[in-house]
Amino acid sequence: MGLDNCWGQRFCVLAPSSSLATQVLNTVTGQPARGLALHLSRLEDPGLQWMELMKSSTNVDGHCPLFLAPEQVKAGTYRLHFDTGPYWQQLGYTSFYPYVEVVFTVTEQTRKRHIPLLISPFSYTISKGS
Repeated sequence: MGLDNCWGQRFCVLAPSSSLATQVLNTVTGQPARGLALHLSRLEDPGLQWMELMKSSTNVDGHCPLFLAPEQVKAGTYRLHFDTGPYWQQLGYTSFYPYVEVVFTVTEQTRKRHIPLLISPFSYTISKGS
């Protein structure tokens, strides 16, 4: 997939070696959720505060690799925040969930992770992809 397939080129640049990626699918239409904004954060000491690592948005296929420099990918607790409210609003729906947050742990830094999310205005499903 090249840059011409990336919906928000200034945010989502595709590369084959991303160690963390997500895909969001709109279950109302059965199509990828294009242009959904998201934020990736890591829980940091001291005081266990969330540190934002990046902001991005999904491309035309609903994918978004979450790029981190090798030194940023370390064992710990991470949070993906998906801005579902504005996404549904632009499509003419009122969403029960203004956002979806997924908190997960990274134990092996070199392992690739895929986090798929299925959304509708009144439900969501998250899983650990392969």
